[in-house]
Amino acid sequence: MRIPIKEVTPGCERAEVCGFVHEVRDLGGLVFLLVRDRTGIIQVTVPKKKVAEDVLCAVRDVSRESIVRVSGTVKAIDKAPGGRELVPESFEIISRAESPLPLDVAEKVPAELDTRLDSRFLDARRPRVAAVFHIRSVLARTIHEYLFSAGFVNITTPKIVAAATEGGTELFPIAYFEKEAFLNQSPQLYKQMMMGAGFEKVFEIGPIFRAEEHNTTKHLNEATSVDVEVSYADHHHVMALLEDLLVTLYRRVDEECRPFLDAMEIKDFSVPSCPFPRLPYDEAIAIAQKKTDEQVTYGDDIGTAAEKAIGEEMGGHYFIVDWPTAIKPYYAMPYEDDPSICKAFDLMHPRMELSSGAQRVHQYDLLVRQIQSKGLNPDNFSFYLLPFRYGMPPHAGWGLGMERLVMTMLGLSNIREAVLFPRDRHRLVP
Repeated sequence: MRIPIKEVTPGCERAEVCGFVHEVRDLGGLVFLLVRDRTGIIQVTVPKKKVAEDVLCAVRDVSRESIVRVSGTVKAIDKAPGGRELVPESFEIISRAESPLPLDVAEKVPAELDTRLDSRFLDARRPRVAAVFHIRSVLARTIHEYLFSAGFVNITTPKIVAAATEGGTELFPIAYFEKEAFLNQSPQLYKQMMMGAGFEKVFEIGPIFRAEEHNTTKHLNEATSVDVEVSYADHHHVMALLEDLLVTLYRRVDEECRPFLDAMEIKDFSVPSCPFPRLPYDEAIAIAQKKTDEQVTYGDDIGTAAEKAIGEEMGGHYFIVDWPTAIKPYYAMPYEDDPSICKAFDLMHPRMELSSGAQRVHQYDLLVRQIQSKGLNPDNFSFYLLPFRYGMPPHAGWGLGMERLVMTMLGLSNIREAVLFPRDRHRLVP
């Protein structure tokens, strides 16, 4: 039907392109149109006295963001985008866009985030917005390549479950025939079960659901999690895996995504270096106590103000390690010499948490006691506990939030910008 716009070079004699009408400027004797597809923009120059009447009528009738097909001669011109212009011999309006537009795709008039999300299909035509999702696609591809090359098996786990992963009430209930069911918070229990199946190295990239009534710039109720589990490994092993993967992702974006970074006007993109500092939980609390007015005590989870203070102190990616067992999930392995501390970690960006992980409890009796210590009934986890009775290797793993990775990597101000169609407390459409 056409050739991509980026393939139209000053050396071409003729071309036929299709795309969106990005801009129209009528300068009297000449009409200039910018036509855009996903590969670039080309200037279509229409000399009114030198083109056919049907071409001129179509050009006069076209509206911004309409889909057009243009064929004609290519001329080299330094001032035009890409150093070339297309002088049309035919100009067809394939699909007319209504006017006025819900938002300005040319980005001359800013729009509020809610307006953008209401017309996300139109918002995503903007090059700086599209760049986010092209980069996200590169990240997903690189994660698959990295983990496959390291011998991992890709699995798919249920998103409709009968019990909470970690207990609690932050679940979305759903109607499931005659049974009570929920949307899954995490693939955690299932990827551990696959360690009992002998798969040894598994990963999944998929949706997770949290019924938390947040309304912040860093929380979603449906998110994408990159989950990994490894047998015969401890927390140190999977931390090293995680930081190497993160550096690989930054390096791939730096090498492959420069046009997208340029579209977003990101000039100072830099690749972090390994190893990331390991900051014990008690030292993190001490930093927060010293640098914030917020009351922070040992045994508390680390809130937003504390995260910010610690992030400013650390200055780059880092791990918080050696967490109190009481505030981590039941499947986190306590230290043998001090069971009040567990082999859990959080990977932090200076702005926020990116990932949580741990060496897991693999002993059946200890796991039952851990579940009970959280006020939960082991009978509700019988399907999960069963594999631990028949030989479970030591194992460790983590979950990495894709949206938070994209948000921090690209300096986005709101996590909703990192997902095409966000689901939060107030937004269920589009």
